[in-house]
Amino acid sequence: MNNQPDIPDFSVVPGAAVHRALVGRQGEIIDLVERTYLLHGAERTVNPPSYFLRFPDRPTARIIALPASVGGDRPVDGIKWIASFPANLERGIPRASAVLVLNDPLTGYPYACLESSIISAVRTAASAALAARALSAGRPRPRRVGFIGTGLIARYLHDYLSTLGWAPEELGVHDLSAEYAAGFADHLRATSGDATVRVHPTAQGLIRSSDVVVLATTAAAPHLTDPSWFDHHPLVLHVSLRDLSSDVILDSFNIVDDIEHVLKADTSVHLAEQATGARDFIDGTLYGVLTGAVQVPGDRTVVFSPFGLGVLDLTVGEHVATRARESGDATVVDGFFHDVERHRSPADGAR
Repeated sequence: MNNQPDIPDFSVVPGAAVHRALVGRQGEIIDLVERTYLLHGAERTVNPPSYFLRFPDRPTARIIALPASVGGDRPVDGIKWIASFPANLERGIPRASAVLVLNDPLTGYPYACLESSIISAVRTAASAALAARALSAGRPRPRRVGFIGTGLIARYLHDYLSTLGWAPEELGVHDLSAEYAAGFADHLRATSGDATVRVHPTAQGLIRSSDVVVLATTAAAPHLTDPSWFDHHPLVLHVSLRDLSSDVILDSFNIVDDIEHVLKADTSVHLAEQATGARDFIDGTLYGVLTGAVQVPGDRTVVFSPFGLGVLDLTVGEHVATRARESGDATVVDGFFHDVERHRSPADGAR
C-alpha cells in the first residue's frame, strides 16, 4: 500500500467484478442516473464535448474520449475511452469495448481503472428507463414494446425497462439479421413472463404495432423516414441517435439529455438542425421533464434522443469502484505511482 497519505491507491476492477457490483441493482442505478441528471441540469457537473478518434483506413471504426466531472456528495473526475469497431461483429466479438479511469478530485491522481463496456451499457439503459418513466407518466400504460436492433444494449434496455412495472402484453423484435432477431426473441421469451414475443419482418410493422419503440441499432444514417408510421404517437427511445429522418424528428415532440452535446456528429436531431437552420424543434431536456418545467403532450409522438453523457459513466463507475473495494473485488496495484517524492537526492535516482 502507498505510504503517501495524500496519494490514493490505484486499483483495477475487471468486468466480472463490475458485473457483480451492478447485477440486480437496476432501481438503485436508475436513481443514481436521475441524481446525476439533476446535478447536470443544476450546472454542478463538467461535461466537455466528446472527442472522436477516427481512422482513414477504417472509416466505420472510432474511439471516443468522454472526459467529465461530477460534483455533489460523491464527487469524481475522470474519462471514458470507448472503442466502436462494427467489423467486430463479423469476428464474433462485441462491437464496443471500453475502460473508465476515475480521478481523485482532491489530488487529481487516478485511483481506479474499470472495464467499462458493462458500465456504458448500464448507464445507457438506466438513462432510457428513467426517461421512459418520466415521459410516459401522463400516458396509458404501454401494452406493446418494440425493439429495433437486438445487440447487447437492447438486452440491457429490456432489463431496465422491465423494472418500470409496465408488464407489456406484447414485445416486438426487428433486426436486419434474422439470426440476431430470433436470438433476442428467445431471450425475451425466457425473461418476460406471459408477454407474447413477435418477430417483425419489417421496421414499419414493428413501429405501427408498438406503444413504445426502442431504437438500439448501429445505423450510421437515418433509415426510418416516413412520419406516417408514427401516426399513433408512440414514445420513441432513440438510443442509437441516427435512425430517424429529419421529417420524423420535425413531426415529433423532442426531448434530449443535453442540447449542445446532441446537436453534433450527424445525429438525427443534428441533421434536422442542419435542414432547418434552427433548433426550436427541440422541446426540452430530460432535466426539464424531471423538474416539471417541461410538460409532455399525450397526443404527439415523443422522441427521447440521449447523446450519452460522460457524467453518467463517472457516477456509475464511482459507485462500482466503491462497491468493489468494499467487497474485496478490486485489485490494488501496489507501487503503481513510483516516483512520488517531490524532492530527492541524485543518489536516490541512481538506485
